[in-house]
Amino acid sequence: MIMIILLVALCILGACLLAYMLVEAFRNKVLEHKLVFPDFPESLGNVSLFFISDIHRRTISDTIINMVKGKADFVVIGGDLTEKGVSFDKVKANLMKLKRIGPVYFVWGNNDYEVDYHELDAILLDAGVKVLDNTAVTFESRLGEKLCLLGVDDLNQNRDRLDNALQDAEEGSFKILACHYPNITEKIVPEHRIRLVLSGHTHGGQIHIFGYSPYKRGGIKKLANTILFISNGYGTTAFPLRLGAPAETHLITLSRDQKQ
Repeated sequence: MIMIILLVALCILGACLLAYMLVEAFRNKVLEHKLVFPDFPESLGNVSLFFISDIHRRTISDTIINMVKGKADFVVIGGDLTEKGVSFDKVKANLMKLKRIGPVYFVWGNNDYEVDYHELDAILLDAGVKVLDNTAVTFESRLGEKLCLLGVDDLNQNRDRLDNALQDAEEGSFKILACHYPNITEKIVPEHRIRLVLSGHTHGGQIHIFGYSPYKRGGIKKLANTILFISNGYGTTAFPLRLGAPAETHLITLSRDQKQ
């Protein structure tokens, strides 16, 4: 009888844990971050961007869009917009939702190449999404101060050309780099003057067992050559489960440190 009770208890605990992991995987959370820099262009005021990475198989919730709409100047998709088995209709629907927030910029992730990437590229173009494949886009204030958003192609397939993206960026601009992989920072040197890197890919470890996972949870790291921002991501890979690394998106506001 005791063994039966223990078995039932274990089954209940297992079911509760599984339900919790499902909830963590399908959360619709927008984390707000305020990052200040002493050299941020003062005439740009506050610049806010919505960062979403690793969407994979998820359909972006209207809850997310409504929380961010009117608050972000533009959107950055940090790769893995899709993966093998996801319909292009779902991809199009997700892009249309993100465009309700503002102009959308995209960098390639490894899973994006699992599909017909030529067709995906055409869909992005048709939706008016700017693909940052080793290129940069410049935002300029009325006083001529500039912010450049750079993006590199898939690092895993050696498609990245940071040198080309830097060449495309305006000299003397405040530079933000979007790359699916956090380890792009290994190719950055102080002379590049890239102040912030936006990345995903790791899913924050996705599932932590007794606090352990192959990857650490997402977060912000101050490195010698830049500041690295890693997202847990919005979707999942393999199993739609998370533990210790809930799904997340980000509203990031950049401004000048007025104390400087």
